[in-house]
Amino acid sequence: MSYIESSLIPGERIVYLARLHWIVFLWSAIFLILALAGFASGYEAIGLVFLLIGVFKGIFSLLYYLTSEFGLTNMRILFKIGWIRRRTFEMFLTKVEGIGVEQGIIGRILDYGTIIVIGAGGTREMFHKINAPLEFRRRVQEQIASVQDLK
Repeated sequence: MSYIESSLIPGERIVYLARLHWIVFLWSAIFLILALAGFASGYEAIGLVFLLIGVFKGIFSLLYYLTSEFGLTNMRILFKIGWIRRRTFEMFLTKVEGIGVEQGIIGRILDYGTIIVIGAGGTREMFHKINAPLEFRRRVQEQIASVQDLK
């Protein structure tokens, strides 16, 4: 059972789940390509160094990817990052004052970015490399509007 599923309160249901973007694997892929280039050009020692860096970076990226959850329910926004060293964020939709998205040029092209949640009292939380951040923001805004309609 995922963190978000285990954190649901009575009457709460998951509306939308987001993931990290595959871009989190970019550096490990680059190091593995450099390792192949090193082996192909006869520089086995350099190739081995890049291979080891790429494998370790890939393992950490995979753990980061698999242990990160970003969810929206009919009542809250929930984020969880990490396994051993865990960072969680939960905020009721009624406490959200704004939600923003930051994307650079590459982020716009590949559809990833940073989600910024601004809560009551000026709290500001940022979550990086989220896949389809504009869709997440749109879904949050829809849920906030539906919660406000219920009042």
